[in-house]
Amino acid sequence: MRLTSYERDVQREIESWQHGDSSIIAQALNWAMQPMDWVVRQIVSPALIDQADDAITKFLSFLNDASKWTYDVRDLIPRAKSMGLEADSTDDLLDAPLEKLDDLARSCFNENAILAAIEGGGTGLGGAALIAADIPLLFGINLRLIQQIGASYGFPMDGPDYGPVVLSIFNVAASGSREAKNEALREISVAAAALAGDVNYRGRVSGTFRDQNRHLPREIAKNIVGRKIAQTIPIAGAVIGAGINYWFTTETAETAYMLFRAMYIERKERL
Repeated sequence: MRLTSYERDVQREIESWQHGDSSIIAQALNWAMQPMDWVVRQIVSPALIDQADDAITKFLSFLNDASKWTYDVRDLIPRAKSMGLEADSTDDLLDAPLEKLDDLARSCFNENAILAAIEGGGTGLGGAALIAADIPLLFGINLRLIQQIGASYGFPMDGPDYGPVVLSIFNVAASGSREAKNEALREISVAAAALAGDVNYRGRVSGTFRDQNRHLPREIAKNIVGRKIAQTIPIAGAVIGAGINYWFTTETAETAYMLFRAMYIERKERL
């Protein structure tokens, strides 16, 4: 199907994001965390780093094992209707105007970023003792956010079949690298082709979920652990926890926003 002028503009925006550097927020956090990284290296034990790494890896492995994820996409429909979209299910959003769907997706950003910041600030007060609790809560909030944004474009993302897409989003959010963005867009292309052809999506790489994604949980953990460990610094832990959780959630939102827009456009082009 032919794209509208708005959709062509979005394509160019996605291309700029794909080839661009990490966001201003990510760059600012990298700069601010440099002295914290030094402190962490001096005071944090290898055992605590392993504990945080293990918590992240276990949560990401859960994506394969859970039969149903946390968010009921039907909860998004009243919000869609309040924004002028005629929809009784997420399927009705598949062919709605992209500009309206963008507004719906963006409406999910702030509430989740603020929730993650509050959660990170609260667990940051507990230092090392609460890091193991903080990590699954943070990733749970972000999984819900990904499902909300996907559902905004008619893609419910409601189970482990879409684990490769979710892991790709987390990988880009954690690293911000161009390589991760390119890999994620390739995964999105396969998913869009499956949706356009009304066939089951099985992931870009053949084999089981773990075969396809065995490297990603460790890669994501590597990019998050050092920053989460900084929450153990006395007094500063609450501020650091809130800031890191806000950063990661805004990066997840921006990544999901770009990738699901790309999926919407590619699916439309293939119809």
